[in-house]
Amino acid sequence: MGQVRVAWSVQAIFRRHPMTDPDMPQHIEIRDGDQTIAAAEVMTCEEAGKTARVLLHAASGHITPGRRAGLVDVVMDLPEVQASARLEATVPLGDTELLERLRQRTHDAVTRPAGCTALVDADIPQCSRPGTGQDRGGETFAW
Repeated sequence: MGQVRVAWSVQAIFRRHPMTDPDMPQHIEIRDGDQTIAAAEVMTCEEAGKTARVLLHAASGHITPGRRAGLVDVVMDLPEVQASARLEATVPLGDTELLERLRQRTHDAVTRPAGCTALVDADIPQCSRPGTGQDRGGETFAW
């Protein structure tokens, strides 16, 4: 099995200037070798009452259990998301691992279907970090 690497797309960060413009999306990927197995687009909106908007998706086929949940952890540990009060997430309908981890990391989550996706609205707790978010048993995180 290959090493799991979570990496922000350097090109996307450079092009979108997330630190100077929080309303521009950030791209996060979990990779197994050269293959992207899960990814997220994250945008925080100050005008929308400190809301973090997240689009989560995973590759089709078998993905080792826990890898999708790891994507949620990386997203929830972003400083911009931690500073937000609300989360609006779009998840592939039926992706129970992503949905369950979102419910574990948020409060008062409401989920509803919308076409081939599920929409999740939830409160982000002040202390949603289970750990430092930097080292997860062999996975490499780069940001």
